[in-house]
Amino acid sequence: MYVIIAGCNRVGASLVKKLSEEGYDVAIIDRNESNFSKLGNGSNCKTVTGIPIDEDVLKEAGIEGADAMAAVTNDDNTNIMVSQIAYKLYHIPMVITQINDPEKQKVLADTGIKIVCPTALTMNAFFDELNGGKLEV
Repeated sequence: MYVIIAGCNRVGASLVKKLSEEGYDVAIIDRNESNFSKLGNGSNCKTVTGIPIDEDVLKEAGIEGADAMAAVTNDDNTNIMVSQIAYKLYHIPMVITQINDPEKQKVLADTGIKIVCPTALTMNAFFDELNGGKLEV
């Protein structure tokens, strides 16, 4: 399976490592080449420097043959745009995007794009822990 990741931050670099360990072929895109140092030595993935919404950059990363795309940049709008490009224009069957602003989740709610919202996940985890202690609200 060939996966493209947009964003070589902590999440993106960790995802590359995990997918590579599981035998996936991976490409990662980031606008800042120095971010690829987060991948560490021995990382077996294709690195592409550029803006992940740029069609030439996506083609260099191999979007035309990708099976999945994960958009994990630090910018919700970039993640939304790259996800829509991957899903609607290139018909990538599995597109997952990180959206930090829970209000922006609504934009992608019925598109077929999978959404992970770290803010909502963290808030729910804290609420569950606090509520498990029978916090009075």
